[in-house]
Amino acid sequence: MGQEESHSEEMDLAQIQDLCIIFMKECPSGALHLHEFKRIFGVPSSSEEESLYIETLFHSFDTNQDNALDFIEYVAALNLILRGNIEDRLKWSFKLYDKDGNGRLDRHEVKLIIRILHKIKFQKTNVSSMTPSQICDRIFELVDQNADGQITLSEFMEGAQKDEWLMNLLKLDVDAKGWVIQNCGKTS
Repeated sequence: MGQEESHSEEMDLAQIQDLCIIFMKECPSGALHLHEFKRIFGVPSSSEEESLYIETLFHSFDTNQDNALDFIEYVAALNLILRGNIEDRLKWSFKLYDKDGNGRLDRHEVKLIIRILHKIKFQKTNVSSMTPSQICDRIFELVDQNADGQITLSEFMEGAQKDEWLMNLLKLDVDAKGWVIQNCGKTS
């Protein structure tokens, strides 16, 4: 049974071909650039917060840091967004927060992404009654087990999975499913 479940989660050749067709239609150069990525996600150029958030997402998927997503990076991003398990999504979220790439989150890094998210998506939730500083303080209270002012990946993973509020806050969902499903349907 376990093998059947994992097999059903894998992309088949037809799905990969469909993704390739979509990718080449959207990115005839063979590379997805930031401005195209923003267009795909419908980010208006007037929204500084959304623009910064999408830039952060884009750079997290740009694994070779060439300022473009090739087809492999594109498929990996879609796989994470559409099928990634919670551990993979949390690791990805940690990478988004960890701006300096040192493997630890400090208050400045957490506050930066919280400020962005506060303006984009927290306005619609019960978190909106808290300021970004209060949200950051609560995250550190729940997650920073040794109280050293930094959060490691293991602290991040453990803390998020112990607290539902924190899990919903930290997993940084991307609203790309609708776009992908709509566009995948066009090639069939």
